[in-house]
Amino acid sequence: MSGGNGSGEARRAAVRLRGVTKRFGAVLANDDVDLDIPAGTVHGIIGENGAGKSTLASIIYGLYAADRGSMEIDGRPASLRSPADAIRLGVGMVHQHFMLVPTFTVLENVMLGMEGGFRLRGGEADIRARLEDLSRTHGLEVDPDALIDDLPVGLRQRVEILKALFRGARILILDEPTGVLTPDETDRLFVVLRAIRDAGGTAVLITHKLREVMAVCDTVSVMRHGRLAGHRNTDETTTGELAELMVGRKVGQTVRPPESGARTPVLRAAGLTWRQAGSAPRLQDVSLELRAGEILAVAGVSGNGQSELLDLLSGLADVQEGYVEFAGRRIDAAHPATPAELRALGLAHVPEDRQRRGLVLPFEARENAVLGRPERAGPGPWTSGAAMQAHAEPLIERFDIRPPEPRRPAAGFSGGNQQKIVLAREFESVPAVLLLGQPTRGVDIGTIETIHAEVMALKERGSAILLVSTELDEILALADRIMVLNAGRVAGTVPAEGATARRLGLMMTGASEGMGA
Repeated sequence: MSGGNGSGEARRAAVRLRGVTKRFGAVLANDDVDLDIPAGTVHGIIGENGAGKSTLASIIYGLYAADRGSMEIDGRPASLRSPADAIRLGVGMVHQHFMLVPTFTVLENVMLGMEGGFRLRGGEADIRARLEDLSRTHGLEVDPDALIDDLPVGLRQRVEILKALFRGARILILDEPTGVLTPDETDRLFVVLRAIRDAGGTAVLITHKLREVMAVCDTVSVMRHGRLAGHRNTDETTTGELAELMVGRKVGQTVRPPESGARTPVLRAAGLTWRQAGSAPRLQDVSLELRAGEILAVAGVSGNGQSELLDLLSGLADVQEGYVEFAGRRIDAAHPATPAELRALGLAHVPEDRQRRGLVLPFEARENAVLGRPERAGPGPWTSGAAMQAHAEPLIERFDIRPPEPRRPAAGFSGGNQQKIVLAREFESVPAVLLLGQPTRGVDIGTIETIHAEVMALKERGSAILLVSTELDEILALADRIMVLNAGRVAGTVPAEGATARRLGLMMTGASEGMGA
């Protein structure tokens, strides 16, 4: 199946793949893929988690070698043995999880491997000048002397893009680049991608977010189960058509169950304030109440106290001021509670960062499925592979974790399937309280539908759910009440019925105060 259609046929192909096949053991990741990526465009490659998008991108960048098939870059046959070969041919890649040295400055990360021989000072001066020129040209301004550790996620991504452009990338591949960005940072990224296109370059956007594809891409290819399911010009298609091509069926909307009247409070927090030593408060005088069978969503631009709130309620951070009441226990500065104690009382937590806090990446999927729940790992003090296997298999089937291999290390799954492992573990116990941090970050539309259905099922079974999400569409689809945080304070709490993205957006920026609910 050829990748060009419509206006794409008139353009030469920046990348041309024919018959590309890649297998990992029993898993066929890419199956006889033919693809043309038109030069001078922003081209989207979309598909469900595990559809083969990232594998295909890794082949184009030389991280993997195809088992079969051929590739051309700018019309010339290309046989890539490593990313160094790809970089020499003008291909760069920004990975989903950044490849930066956090203790180095921006300049040091950009010049890493290109220091200019023994004359480091002369090489540094030249690289600094070229970096500043690239920053101005592409609207990627960032302080070259800033430490990566001190930069927000959006600026770290700029550094990754600058690294690729500095090395001469004419074809820039971005793997799920918006999964960790705020809406404003996403908009700024799209300005950069359009600038790269307008300067004659080609940007390849690997994503699952259909709205973003329609907003920034000129052309799009859809993958399903390792194969190409279709190609479209974005001005000749719809999100509905693309969603159906991705999952092979029509995707429905989340339906909120009817209200069930008065609910019993399960968890209360009052006056929560938290600060790092010597710093201004990150959370200030926050009070809330979670009720059985209800979803309270927390909306806000990333970095406005949501993460600190989740840490306090889950026991990952100690309460400094204020208190939490849960399961007959008062938790405050004098009476702390550990995550294990709260879990034993019926609290489950899906952390915002699945890799750092939700999984042990070298552990197998079946081992991760019992983390924090030793009783599911086998009888007595010993773990049992058979017991973990028996526990994991139905969860893998229920959440459609791909590939369905309980003994595969968590690091061997795509980001979306890693998220499903965490969700399956935390949802399975039907907790009294569920803390849900960014549950659909980095997952595809079909998986979002599955996750939303599972969240609603937990609500119906009486769980009290605190949902933290930067996706306003998700909040409006799921929540009963919405609490907005701005600068660590509660800007207001509103009923979901009648709430709009505009009203919430104004509250998130401090432009409008909500009425209590």
